[in-house]
Amino acid sequence: MANKGYAYGLSAQVAQKIAGKRDAGKENEAKEWIETITETQFDGGLSYEANMKNGVILCKLINKIAPKSVKKISDSSKPFNQMENINNFLTSCRKYGVDKGDLFQTVDLYEASNIPAVTATLFSLGRICQTKPEWDQSSSNYKNWPILGPKQATENVREFDEQTLQEGKKVIGIQAGTNKLASQAGQNFGGRRQVS
Repeated sequence: MANKGYAYGLSAQVAQKIAGKRDAGKENEAKEWIETITETQFDGGLSYEANMKNGVILCKLINKIAPKSVKKISDSSKPFNQMENINNFLTSCRKYGVDKGDLFQTVDLYEASNIPAVTATLFSLGRICQTKPEWDQSSSNYKNWPILGPKQATENVREFDEQTLQEGKKVIGIQAGTNKLASQAGQNFGGRRQVS
């Protein structure tokens, strides 16, 4: 981790705002979800983010969810290898179906600069997992894994016949305005411009 001094001004305000978004309940829920699926325990002496900083546990998580997603997990303490693990996890999440906008940046976790984004990514991964057969209790592939976060919304397509569509075009919505009420005719603002 780079040695950074205390942040001042705008940087301090941004760091304070990000820190204010941390939710210990969600972090604990994500931690328990990871521990259950990977069958490993977080080190109780380390913080939530410190346990994931080297990326090893995240790579184990995605390999359990989608086998062989990360081919090589590095146990090295070198920063490059740890950030590579995190990047491999993010790439595998993207391939698994997590939206690119839901992924955190590698430095968000490695430098602990945006831990709420890390938690949000884990919840997005949990949401995508619920659409897969491993989480479907009626499926023979059901692995009895826990659920993290709300279920992903499904599309609700509406089909209307031609008559209903034509009737809908006749209605003038309130947002479109109306021409049956007061108008601006006759209004006069200020005096006339005097040209000399």
